Order: sequence, then structure tokens, then C-alpha cells
Amino acid sequence: MKQLFNYTALVLAIILFSSCDKNFESFEESDAYQDIPSDIATITSESLPGQILLKWVVPADSNYYFVRVNYYDHLTEKDVYKVASVHADSLLIDNTRAKYGDYDFTFQTYNRNNQGGEPTSIKAKSGKAIATQTITTFKIELTADQLSTNNQEPSEGPIANLVDGDVNSFFHTRWSSPQIPMPQYIEVKLNEPHQVFQFYYQNRNGSQVGAEILEVQISNDGQTWESLTTIDAGLPSGSKAEYTSEIFQPANSFTYFRYIVLQTYGSRNYFNMAEFALYDVVIDIYDPEL
Repeated sequence: MKQLFNYTALVLAIILFSSCDKNFESFEESDAYQDIPSDIATITSESLPGQILLKWVVPADSNYYFVRVNYYDHLTEKDVYKVASVHADSLLIDNTRAKYGDYDFTFQTYNRNNQGGEPTSIKAKSGKAIATQTITTFKIELTADQLSTNNQEPSEGPIANLVDGDVNSFFHTRWSSPQIPMPQYIEVKLNEPHQVFQFYYQNRNGSQVGAEILEVQISNDGQTWESLTTIDAGLPSGSKAEYTSEIFQPANSFTYFRYIVLQTYGSRNYFNMAEFALYDVVIDIYDPEL
């Protein structure tokens, strides 16, 4: 019986000690988080494209739980806030704009009981948000009667093959006698004015002789020509190889186009090609600062 009494007393003692220990911990935590939270110091800002980076120094004796940063969001037209933990020393604010000038930020630290410290305010500016562009291309439908050349091979490779959709057919300038030296060209007469554009071609399937150096020209009457560029690097030499040009944005519209071969791979006096196309290009630019 005595042994049972001792065991019961021991259990009660453990329960009492455990209860006291929990109460002590609860009191200890509650007391710790009732302190007024310390303030952060040395707040600075950095202007980034469409963003503001806020930085600060966490004090060595910091006793706060989190930092709340309040500001007015010009895009949503609302007062908003972001939160950073005691371990953070920076906060990135997205979707800001340089056009709005100063942003007013208010920093306030909080303890676990949501008790706030003394607010601190700074002004900061955003960098300019980056403009984006969307490029859309539209193939210009060409027919054989819109195409011409200054050096058609009479025995094969009619120029109509450039727009027949068959990569195994081809256009060929004159390889038979009498040959003429470069330059040789493909000319396109357009049915309406065009301006922003790019061109595409595919080399012949086998026995290809492609341009190594070419010139791009445009005209409005087929007599007076404007040279837009000379391309002397990056042109394909392989069988069935494809090439899409840069986007050209001439100052004025045009109704004639020339693809002029100045030199071929192997320096031949002729060239050939499987397919050719012109594309209208529409460039839509979105500037978030406007």
C-alpha cells in the first residue's frame, strides 16, 4: 500500500512540475514579446527597371518579428503593404513606374503580439519600366507574273518555281553559255505598297549554289533603287538550308523589291534557289511609361 502511495505522489509531482514549467514558458514568451519592437535603421533605395529595391540595416539588438512596408500603388490606385521577416534586410517592390515620381514608403516593425514600433518614412523613385514589343508576320501572296530576273537559265529552273510551294523544284540563273558575271537578281513587283518587311528563302535540294554576299534594294518605280543593306555573313550554303532575314523598316513604302546576288559560294556565275517569300511585319510596342 505504501508503495502505491509513493507511486501516486510521484505522478502528481510530475504533472504539477510539467504544468508549472508550461506556465513559466508561456509567461516567459509573453513577457518577451511585450517589449516595444526595435526600429530598423539606414533605409536606402535603388531604382530598377519597373521596380524599387528597398534596403535597410537590421539592428544587432533587434527584437521585432516582422517589418511592414506601406505605400500607395499607383497602378491599382490603392494603399497596399508588403511584409518582410526579421531575417530580411531588403524588399523588392514590383510594377512601379518612373512616371509617377516619388513613392512614399512607411516602415514599421511589429512584435509577435502585433504591437508596432515607431514608423519611419522614406521617398524612393522607380526606374523606367521596360517597353515590350509583339511581332506579327503576314506572308505576301506572290504569283509567278510578279517575279522577274536579269539572267534566267533557258533550259530549266523557271522563276515561277520560287512560289510553287515545292521545295524539290528550283529557280536557276543562266549556267549555259554565254554566262554573265554577278550581280544577278530576283525582282518582285508588288500589287500594293509595303514598308516593314522581311524575306525568306530556301536553298535548292542538291546541287545548290547559294548567295554568299547579297544586297537588298527597294523602289517605287522599278527605275530608281534604294539599297537597304548588304549581307555578307550568315547566309546558308547547305542543301535545302533556310534563311529568314532581319526585319527591315525603311523610311518610305515601296512597290518593287530586289534580291541581288553579288557573290555565290564557290564564286560561280549563276545561283539557284528552291523557294522565296516576302512577309509584311507588324510591330506592336507597349510602353508602360506612357
